[in-house]
Amino acid sequence: MSTLDRYLAFRRSLGSRPALEPLIVRARGLDFAVYHTPAVAGTLPLLCINGGLLFDHTLLWPALAALARHRQLIFFDQRGRGRSASPPGMQASRIEFDAGDVPALRVALGIAQWDVLGHSWGGGIAMLATAQDLEATRQLVLVNAVGVTSAWLPPLHDAGVARLTGVAQQRLAAFDTAALTSPDLDAHARYAQAFFPAWFFDQQFAGSVTPPKGTSATGAVVAARLRRDGYDWRNALRDLPTPTLVVHGAADVLPFEEAARTAAHLGHARLLPIAEAGHNPFWEAPDAFFAAVHTFLAEGPPDS
Repeated sequence: MSTLDRYLAFRRSLGSRPALEPLIVRARGLDFAVYHTPAVAGTLPLLCINGGLLFDHTLLWPALAALARHRQLIFFDQRGRGRSASPPGMQASRIEFDAGDVPALRVALGIAQWDVLGHSWGGGIAMLATAQDLEATRQLVLVNAVGVTSAWLPPLHDAGVARLTGVAQQRLAAFDTAALTSPDLDAHARYAQAFFPAWFFDQQFAGSVTPPKGTSATGAVVAARLRRDGYDWRNALRDLPTPTLVVHGAADVLPFEEAARTAAHLGHARLLPIAEAGHNPFWEAPDAFFAAVHTFLAEGPPDS
């Protein structure tokens, strides 16, 4: 059975997915678009933070719908993405501002405690947000998250080119990544689409997925700043006390070794590779991915 066939079989096994209810929440002077599934009695909600920087919550919904069988899922469009308001002084935007929005949204939603899941750049936002909101974040799940420093970023382009073949490889290789240090939305959006298939272990599966179109000028500013200036979050995240699952597709072009460094640095983290999966293990290896995440969240913290 192909990767695509396994994914389709998994999706069919779930039956119909729950409705995603939208609402607008005011926090830190901005209106945020928030979306949630029905509450599940006896469980904490799970906040799901998408990556991509240029994109909205639809990167993770309905991809994570299987988790809604066990708990309420909450998604939101980050500032200046999707239906959330753009911030004033957009050119000053940075990923740390996105992280600061998370505890503010929790308070605005009237939630005392939740679990948090972050994917890719959303994993970076999730780590930084958790460090600011320790008592309210019970557990943290990092899915193919960016590292605690930007050391992984410069080699990523060449790794992506090496993953691809043919026209897709030529298209990605033709990009000059130096252009991405400027907040040109068109350049960032075109690069994200060209790089998209490299995120997959199974290139046949990659060909069945339409690359999303980045539309956020705010996100382009954040992405350009990260590429231009780099980042180092080690001091903020050292020995983070929150129990954490670091789950990572073992065949991601963002190397598994980066996930291992993150887990070691956080200090209270469990590291789990997902075999034969790239950057999106919830697509390429859904059975293993969802079983691992559900088990971790259901266990609860050691002292609970």
